[in-house]
Formats: sequence, C-alpha cells, structure tokens
Amino acid sequence: MSHLLIAIDKLRQTTLGTKWEGRLYLVGGIVRDELLGRPLPPDVDIVTEADALELAHWLHTQGITDHLPVTYPRFGTAMVHIEGVQVELVTARRESYSADSRKPVQVQPATLREDAFRRDLTVNTLMRNLHTGELLDLTGMGLSDLQAGLLRTPLEPMVTFEEDPLRAMRAVRFAAQLGFDIEPGTYDAICKTAHRLQIISKERIRDEFTRLLQATEAVKGLWLLLETGLLEQFAPELARMRGVEQNQYHLYDVWEHTLVAFSHLPPDASLVLRLATLLHDVGKPLTRTVDERGVHFYGHQNVGAQIAGQVLRRLRYSNDIVEQVVQLVRLHMRPGEYDYSWSDAAVRRLIRDADGLLQELLTLVRADIAASNPAFPKADIDALQRRIELLTAREDVQSLDSPLTGREIMQILGIPPGKQVGECKQFLLNEVIEGRLAPDDKESATRLLLERFG
Repeated sequence: MSHLLIAIDKLRQTTLGTKWEGRLYLVGGIVRDELLGRPLPPDVDIVTEADALELAHWLHTQGITDHLPVTYPRFGTAMVHIEGVQVELVTARRESYSADSRKPVQVQPATLREDAFRRDLTVNTLMRNLHTGELLDLTGMGLSDLQAGLLRTPLEPMVTFEEDPLRAMRAVRFAAQLGFDIEPGTYDAICKTAHRLQIISKERIRDEFTRLLQATEAVKGLWLLLETGLLEQFAPELARMRGVEQNQYHLYDVWEHTLVAFSHLPPDASLVLRLATLLHDVGKPLTRTVDERGVHFYGHQNVGAQIAGQVLRRLRYSNDIVEQVVQLVRLHMRPGEYDYSWSDAAVRRLIRDADGLLQELLTLVRADIAASNPAFPKADIDALQRRIELLTAREDVQSLDSPLTGREIMQILGIPPGKQVGECKQFLLNEVIEGRLAPDDKESATRLLLERFG
C-alpha cells in the first residue's frame, strides 16, 4: 500500500467514533484522479463543515501527525503531514475578493455545497466521504464533465476568473495534464480576463507553468496559453515567436517549430531540458534579417540566452535552473555544426563548454533537428555522441587543466598576481585541449610559457 493510502487510512481509523466521523470529505485531485483511473496525486485535501483547525490540533494530540499543524486561521485551513504525506484540512468556506488581488478579503464558514461552487473547475469539486465512501457531486456537473473530458467553472466563468485569475492558468494546465477540452464559455472568459493575470505573483504563475510543461499534453497547454493571451502576460518574448517565418531549412514558423521540437522530447525530460527547448529559439524574432540569400538569424543563440535568462528570472526560477537553461540555449547550435572533420580538440571544447549538461544538449539538438525540414542534410548527432564516448573513455576531459599553477607561473615569469596570470593559465589550458601539451608536462609548459610571454 502506498504512503498516500496509508495516510488516508490512518486518518480514517483515527477519526472513527469521534465527532468527525462522517463529516470529513476527500476533495479535488484525489477524487478526480481515482475516478479517471489516473495515478493519484502526492497529497490529500480534506474538506469539512466542522472546524479544520481544531481537527488538525486534535490529530496532533493523537500522535498521528509528523509535526505540529501549520495553520491559517483567516482561511480556516491547516497543513499537516501523516506518514510523510501532506494533508490539507479545510473548513468549508465562501469568499469575497477585491478587484486588485486574488487573496479573498472576506472568508466565512459555509456549507459543502457553497464550498464546491467557490472552487476552480467542476471536475475538482467532487467529494468522497472519508468514512462511508459516498460520492458527492454538489454542483451537479462534476461527474458529467469528468466523463465528457470537459473543463468548466462551477459559477459563471467571468466571476470565477475575475475573483482569482490564477484559475485561468489552472484551467489550461488541467487541459494539458488531463487531456480535457475547455468548455467554450469558460474558454471565452479566460481570453477576456487574461490581462488580470498581472495581479498574480510570479511565483504562483511559475508553479502553474512548470506543472503545465511537465504534463503529458504540454504542447496542447502551450497552444492554449498563446491563443488565450495568457502567455503574453508573463512571457511575451515567447508569444512573439508566433508568425516569425524561417528559411528553407524549416517547415514551420519559430513558434510552431519550437512546439514540434518540444513534442520530440522524451517523456522523462527534465524541467531544465523542457525550458531550454521552449526557449532555444526565443532570440530569433530580434535577430531575423533578410537578404538576397534568404532569411537569417545570426547570433540568435546568444541573444536567446540573454532573453531566456530574463524570462526565467522574471518567473523567479532558481539561479541553478536559470544558469543551466541559459547554457543550453547558448550552445544549442554547436552540435548541429558537427561533421567528420572535427578535431578531438573541437569535441573536447564542446564537452567542457556543456559542463555536465552534455546529454541534455544532445537531446535538445536531436529534437531541434526532428522539427526541421527533412529535405536538407543534418548533422549526425549519433556519430558525435560516439566520438564523445570514445574520447571520454580514454581521458577525463572535464578535469583538464594547465600543468602549471598560478603561483608557478608567477615564479617563472617574475610577475605579480593579476590578469596576466589568468591569461597564461588559459593559454596553457588551450594547448592541453588542443593535444599539443600533456596535462602533467610542466617542463614543456614552462618552455611554451617563456616562448609566448617571457
């Protein structure tokens, strides 16, 4: 039995014979995904007309929670962990909002039915009694929409999205995650309220965007983001790729090419690889030129790397993710230039420049090539991979370094610490990479150093 099911059973057994028996309801993703036969989510939401905060503290006194509850009295919610599983306990509530914030200005206890109608989508309103197993469809639409594969809001959609614009992002994310369609009235309301996404924190947008990119039908979600106008609100640089025509080496405009490339990523592709693929040609709109030889995008990889950094920092991605994505975008043209005339030194430089991201880079380039015009010859990435494997089998390319330390260089040349020491080290490292100097040959390194800088 999974930790999730163990946690649910522990909660069920602990509350049997208490005032909470029969008053606790599983709600949201766990009910929806169980009915769909999908893998269950990693966490649990419980709604009750009783006091969720009181329940959370009582559960802790019974010794079944992993820690003291984290409570949010204003919202009537509490967070606990049982058997390592996050359990959110929610007092059924109704809310009212101000026009400039997604945070409710007033939260009041309510019935389960009122709580269901305040939720984002009908398929997320289904509730199952923790103790009896009874299934509740209090909006009267949840089960039919689930069976029809349809996403709609419980209330009039303009009201739902005006109150909390993040729900529009969630609707698109669930379309990508579940493969569902968005009901026409709900879709229209998303388009009309897209501009209100501006009041949502970038962290919350980032989290929904990340979930969308990792969804089974992420490409569908990306199209929806573009067409509804949501993408323009947080990543206009991506939206500008639509309609940017390319040269004869491509079958699609920049946006379409990007999504075809994205569709060729393996199912287990990392978030870094997904972001890099989405952003690999983001520099093309700014670098597009046309002359008698056709359309060009000179230096788009460098411009794209700068833009990618700006987009990801705006969305508050971690520095580690930003740096890796920027590196992949900057390098994505290099493997595509491979041919059999490449020297070992050129292969070594690619390995070192990729700096631990080599496999992600090659996967990105394979997807990029798969989305290009097959009528034109392409670099043999499999042959490049074999070269890399042969080279790394006989030497540790990443650890290559100058045979002389900075201190030794200063002693040999009689120079103080400074920029010239770094230049000397770089010169010697380059000789090593080119294969003209062994990494441990201090004698030859000294001779070369004196010839060049002495």
